[in-house]
Amino acid sequence: MNVEETAQARTAPAPHPNLARALQHLVSLQDPKGFWEAEMVWNSMLLSQYVLTRRITNRWPIAADERRLMLKHYQVTQLEDGSWPMHGEGDGYVFMTTLAYVALRVLGVPKDDPMAARARKWLHAPARKEEGGVLAVPSWGKLWLAMVGLYGFEGVNSIPPELFLAPDWLPVHPNNFYCHTRYIYLGIAYLYGRRFRADLGPITDELRAELYDQPYDEIDFAAHRHELAKTDLYVRPSKPLRLAWDALALYEKLPVETLRKKALAHCYERIQYEMFASRNQGISPVNGLLNCLALYATDPNHPELDEALQAMESWRWQDEEEGIRFCGAHSTAWDTAFAMRAMLAAPAPAAHRKELERAYAWLEATQMQEELPSHESQRREPILGGWCFSDGAHRWPVSDCTAEALTSILQLHDHPALAPTGDARISDERLKQAVRFILRRQNDDGGFGSYEKRRGSVMLEWINPSEMYGNCMTERSYTECTASCVAALARFRSDFPTVWRDELDEAIRRGVRLLKGKQLPDGSYLGFWGVNFTYACFHVIESLRATGLPASDPAIARAAEWLLTKQKADGGWGEHWKSCMTDTYVEHPESQAAMTAWALLGLLEVVDAQEPAIARAIQFLRKLQKKDGSWPRQSQSGIFFATALLDYRLYKDVFPAWALARQATLSR
Repeated sequence: MNVEETAQARTAPAPHPNLARALQHLVSLQDPKGFWEAEMVWNSMLLSQYVLTRRITNRWPIAADERRLMLKHYQVTQLEDGSWPMHGEGDGYVFMTTLAYVALRVLGVPKDDPMAARARKWLHAPARKEEGGVLAVPSWGKLWLAMVGLYGFEGVNSIPPELFLAPDWLPVHPNNFYCHTRYIYLGIAYLYGRRFRADLGPITDELRAELYDQPYDEIDFAAHRHELAKTDLYVRPSKPLRLAWDALALYEKLPVETLRKKALAHCYERIQYEMFASRNQGISPVNGLLNCLALYATDPNHPELDEALQAMESWRWQDEEEGIRFCGAHSTAWDTAFAMRAMLAAPAPAAHRKELERAYAWLEATQMQEELPSHESQRREPILGGWCFSDGAHRWPVSDCTAEALTSILQLHDHPALAPTGDARISDERLKQAVRFILRRQNDDGGFGSYEKRRGSVMLEWINPSEMYGNCMTERSYTECTASCVAALARFRSDFPTVWRDELDEAIRRGVRLLKGKQLPDGSYLGFWGVNFTYACFHVIESLRATGLPASDPAIARAAEWLLTKQKADGGWGEHWKSCMTDTYVEHPESQAAMTAWALLGLLEVVDAQEPAIARAIQFLRKLQKKDGSWPRQSQSGIFFATALLDYRLYKDVFPAWALARQATLSR
């Protein structure tokens, strides 16, 4: 310890036992490389698509132990009624259940095995038959079944590759889509345009008989193009989209051959670029697996196919408890930034100097320091200076991930005894690169998108073809992204008051105006990436305070008052995920550790740390905490596209630790 650290240690009171255990538990979760990352759990869809991709491409026979762990995951995620859900707290979906059933049979599970038999019984239940059964699977399911010979392509609504050849100024051009949506439909358009179909072998006829209650050859698949299972439907395709699909169905009977070939070549070139740019991982495994199939469809012996399939392993998680599964994203940089902020909020952060040094070094190594070549021609935004949600390998940096990483770095720099020096210190120039990256994501209304600045109108939602997801067609001015970005810019402005002062003042002013304009009449805010109002209020309050606004500011005070009205009798907060589907606050029956921490972190920016409401919340967290310093696994608290609930498994530990640390520091 240096002199300053010794003085801190001498004057800082011993941390409360609950806080000490919480921080020590975080220490135990840190990877030796310096980062934190816990699994972000979604559903069985990705495992099913991975299994089918392995079978289609005839690569790497699935070993016995690998198969055992895959079956284990299907077992632990199957609902009692035999179905598989969109997420761990939802009801069964025809899409998830159908893909899981096919994957199980491909893995060699007999049709009379209890797991398969229960799934088949659910698919053929009267309630499903009334809606069309497997024939009414959403469009993604129709395509995957068609690609393995279990659905007629004439029953799949067209996603024509020619759309990617349209003039860029066309409002419905895919370049204007949200990037995840854009790259998923790029792969779909290529595979659909080629009418790619693989042969599963003798099991094909068995599956046809098991999935449908009529002879396969007698099914009029075209008659079921618009049929959708109510269990899976969130956004019904609009009338204009259905009319467009009907017109395209006529075109698909006799497409212009030269135009189709040109469109396929164009899509394939873009797929290849995305594979290069993302180091074959894809922006997510959803489009990454489609990219692998695109390579195989072009050439079953494609020299890059094995490498592309191997890259899919980066999305894998596995253990004995839950088996092999695939996550939709990695939250490495995100988790690391929040863990650092939790430790830095404690009364004596120097106690965790080594952990902070390792985390800082990991962030230093994962900032984007090379620009993607020819990114303009692919309509990719510059990536220099950004941080990804993950470890950065796939080179898709995000605005709020960059903002939270930047904030954690600046907050560490604010502790002279902890701040690295010399070559270990992230240079001012690189901090400026991060700021420039963030500024590029600011929309015209002052809010911030995630991966990119908004390109298309929200009217693109009128042609949302996904059926299962909402608000997925274009970037938006997200409440949480805007809050994180505004706060990071304000902190940078405070530390570098002469750098780009006018530009930063204007960007922050516009961001604050957007945040204040988003406040609802009752004082709350709608979230997008977390559940929901509670998550958004935490981000907004912290952001507005970071800009220098006083706690008495009307927007801050009203958001804090709204939070206080939602505190439960036991001192905690709990919001149900259905808030995200209804845009109306729905209380959870039980208080949640992560949500209680969000509310606390927001309120501690406004009210005294000794207030009764704060004391009750702290007591709730202390009582709920386990002996090892962690908190029990509760309801899932992350979400995207309104229906895709996610279990960020570090949230239950990092945010309560942060809230305890913040309260302890303010109470000194």
